[in-house]
Amino acid sequence: MAPAAASGGSTLPSGFSVFTTLPDLLFIFEFIFGGLVWILVASSLVPWPLVQGWVMFVSVFCFVATTTLIILYIIGAHGGETSWVTLVFSYIATLLYVVHAVFSLIRWKSS
Repeated sequence: MAPAAASGGSTLPSGFSVFTTLPDLLFIFEFIFGGLVWILVASSLVPWPLVQGWVMFVSVFCFVATTTLIILYIIGAHGGETSWVTLVFSYIATLLYVVHAVFSLIRWKSS
């Protein structure tokens, strides 16, 4: 086991040092290309609007998630630990599943 893994976690960069490491530097490219995909998908004509809606949802979600994550890294909300990322996004994913289930149930009952 690596020393960082044995001690409970590694440190994450914060502030503008986020832009100095290779994995975190990819945020910039994710942000740029995510925005381009969002724009291109929204402006294209497709024969099945449902497909475009799904692709638009995925691209917007990834764009918003990347933006949120880079802002959290820049302001140092992680406190240097890595465990909070899994915990915060696990709660968000669970909340979204519950909200989706409730709205699906309401739609099913009203039909």
